Amino acid sequence: MSTAPDAPSSGYRWRILALLFFATTVNYMDRSILAVLAPTLQYKVFHWTDNDYARITMSFQAAYALGLVTMGAIIDRLGTKIGYTVSILVWSIFGMLHAAIQPAFSLIGFMLARFGLGLGEAGNYPAAIKTVAEWFPQKERGLATGIFNAGSNMGAILAPLVVALIVSADGTHWQFAFLVTGVLSSIWVALWWKYYRRSDSGSASKDETSERIRWLRVVPLRETWAFAAAKTTDAAWWFYSFWAGKFFYDQFGLDIKTLAVPLIAIYVSADVGSIAGGWLSSHWLKQGWTVNRARKTTLLICAICALPVAFSAKLGTRFVVGAAMLATLQQQPDSAAQTEKLRSLVGRSYGSAKEFLTDVNALLGAGESSRLERTLIAAARSDSLYWVAVALISLAAAAHQAWSATIFTLITDLFPRRATASVAGIGGMVGAGAGIAANYALGNVLTGSGPIGYFYMFLVAGSCYLVALGVIHLLTPRLAPVDPARLA
Repeated sequence: MSTAPDAPSSGYRWRILALLFFATTVNYMDRSILAVLAPTLQYKVFHWTDNDYARITMSFQAAYALGLVTMGAIIDRLGTKIGYTVSILVWSIFGMLHAAIQPAFSLIGFMLARFGLGLGEAGNYPAAIKTVAEWFPQKERGLATGIFNAGSNMGAILAPLVVALIVSADGTHWQFAFLVTGVLSSIWVALWWKYYRRSDSGSASKDETSERIRWLRVVPLRETWAFAAAKTTDAAWWFYSFWAGKFFYDQFGLDIKTLAVPLIAIYVSADVGSIAGGWLSSHWLKQGWTVNRARKTTLLICAICALPVAFSAKLGTRFVVGAAMLATLQQQPDSAAQTEKLRSLVGRSYGSAKEFLTDVNALLGAGESSRLERTLIAAARSDSLYWVAVALISLAAAAHQAWSATIFTLITDLFPRRATASVAGIGGMVGAGAGIAANYALGNVLTGSGPIGYFYMFLVAGSCYLVALGVIHLLTPRLAPVDPARLA
């Protein structure tokens, strides 16, 4: 079936929704590839500093913030079919360009590639939400949005699986990981152009208006800044998205072959949290609670669940160089010389894998250290407490997604539909700005202080929700809707 039916109630729209889910999956898979590859590219291929990696991630976030302003306008001007295609082509081209970057230009090359990727990816949600509005009646839009948004965590789950399947532990074939999503995007564009056309009948309610309230009208309102305060917590999500892989490597020695299961656990938990958060406040509303009580109680539960993540970087894992580690190393082929070199470290204990591997690299050289790295890490690591860190970050990720599902309802609680796009855009930019600031600070702290810098970031990530909730309550103590006269 290659043409849309006349009525948006037809099952055809679910085929369109499947394409939105597909696109969102590719979108998050594309942005997550670097997060999984980060330890390998940093330490074994390009030898970036933590500040370098922070600049690379900040380039993506800056472009994403800019794209929130520009891509929506482009999609409105060109229409959904062409606009969505432009968005996915931009991010796919820049995503594949990562594979062409050479070591001599790795920093500036990755910054430029990530900037283009972020600019294109910012168009996904405006295009998908516009498509839902075109094809789904109001009563089905919440479900439709929830379904296509689930593609975000699906993409984050697929990224470590693809990387582990394609890329060697020493970074060989890293380029191919960035090319996979280009193939998927090409398939999506072909299906999109084959099946999509705008609904002629229109699914919007007749009482809705297409007039949009501009930013200047909502910027002065305290309700706008209540939502913006809620979005500052996006910095925590950016941290988990871009730095979790590096944290598990630096702290516990998990490489691209052992990262997949922990990262999958985190993003599956995030999916559960998103569904639970959306359900919880709605459940309480059905029980007769006020909007103010239902929303803020849900947010308070999310904030409390996020707090324990602060302990993730304080787990007592040690890396001990002793006779048992050397005995294990001797069982590896052609390792006698390396075993003798490491005898000078016997008796030493390290608080992180990064500190341990730094000394190992100094004695063995990068090549031999990389070849034996997994054996050395497994033999020297004192325990498997990294699973506690996985559990704590999983809980925090679930809390964040539940928080996000709830705060997006605050826009519709507080503002008429004509103002939601402007308020969402302002909040999104504030969230991206908070993420840029957090990345800059973390890069500096890690470069200057080593792995202890993760503790400070986890502390901020765990506590920012309570701070944001306090600001929300101060600005909107009753969550009363904005008087339309204030928007005139």
